[in-house]
Amino acid sequence: MNSPFLSSRLAEPHDGSMSEVLQLANARLVLTDRVITGRILIIDGEIDVIEEGDIVPNGAVNCQGDYVMPGLVELHTDNLERHIEPRPKVDWPHLPALLAHDAELASTGITTVFDALRVGSIHSAKTGYGEYARKLADELLEARKLGLFKISHFLHLRAEICSETLLEEMAAFGPEDRVGIVSLMDHTPGQRQFRDLSALKNYVTKKRGLNDIEFAEHVANLMMLQEKFGAIHETGAVAEARRYGAVLASHDDTTADQVDTSAANGVGFAEFPTTREAAAACRAHGIAVMMGAPNLVRGGSHSGNVAARELAEAEMLNIISSDYVPSALLLSAFLLADIWDNLPAAIACVTSAPAASAGLTDRGRLKPGLRGDVIRVRAVGSTPLIRGVWSLGRRVA
Repeated sequence: MNSPFLSSRLAEPHDGSMSEVLQLANARLVLTDRVITGRILIIDGEIDVIEEGDIVPNGAVNCQGDYVMPGLVELHTDNLERHIEPRPKVDWPHLPALLAHDAELASTGITTVFDALRVGSIHSAKTGYGEYARKLADELLEARKLGLFKISHFLHLRAEICSETLLEEMAAFGPEDRVGIVSLMDHTPGQRQFRDLSALKNYVTKKRGLNDIEFAEHVANLMMLQEKFGAIHETGAVAEARRYGAVLASHDDTTADQVDTSAANGVGFAEFPTTREAAAACRAHGIAVMMGAPNLVRGGSHSGNVAARELAEAEMLNIISSDYVPSALLLSAFLLADIWDNLPAAIACVTSAPAASAGLTDRGRLKPGLRGDVIRVRAVGSTPLIRGVWSLGRRVA
């Protein structure tokens, strides 16, 4: 990775209480380079022993040949926003929403999450959207402080370049806020994710109920904002990521030139490049490529961009994100294992690779001394069935 923003602060173990001893035996342990039959012992939230063999010691859980692998690490998910606003303009009580989001992720095998919050608002148009990230982050951090979460939470600020208030909102955050990732989001119509304006129209009109005239006004307003603030916001967001000690991510890079700019900004990983050209440029720059699990599960992008499977087959896929379907993360890894005929490499895309890209060195692998975040999985064909989830050795699902 070529990002200058990695922070050792993120590697400190925390979150919740720990069980004293957990031992899972007669399991197929998914290590970084192979799968072995053996047992794993977790003491006080930390992996203590990994041993090969099918013996089941007294007091151990007999996994009966199920897989045991690291807990999943999720770098980009819109799931929290879905719980906060379950319907357009419906503001759900935030603490219950946070807890429901946390429990849902735990149930899918995710034990570390970077919760994506938008920063940058638009107040001057009917289709505008308001500020919410600072308040919600405070509530999230307070819930974490009180030990209310099952899994480990970090912040991921989605910096909306095409907005009015990006830099003011980012100024309200600091190094103490556990901001692990800042992604540069430029949703200007006619480029990146929305090169096809009909795809944007379908998305916006369905979500906000716009007619043709209102949609045209929306497009014109966004293009005006990009022209007025785009360069200033991008430069400022990169500086703020540095101030936080966060990893910088690009979003929806489409051309090699855009990837060159991302590399110059110090981007550590690329979220959802939309073309094979952009993914190849990322590989040339040493930038990890993230693709969405729904893309892989569905067999293609819902918005007509490059298919995750195509990049996987070309060995240009490093990280998978659940994006908008939390349960898709583990499922996509098992599908990827079939494509590559390599389960450890596929599981790395949802464990060790995202952990490393986010600067987390204490999780994402089964290794003595690392966090006791593990999941037990039984494969039914190519479909994984989760049979247990532990965070710091404490069962959470």
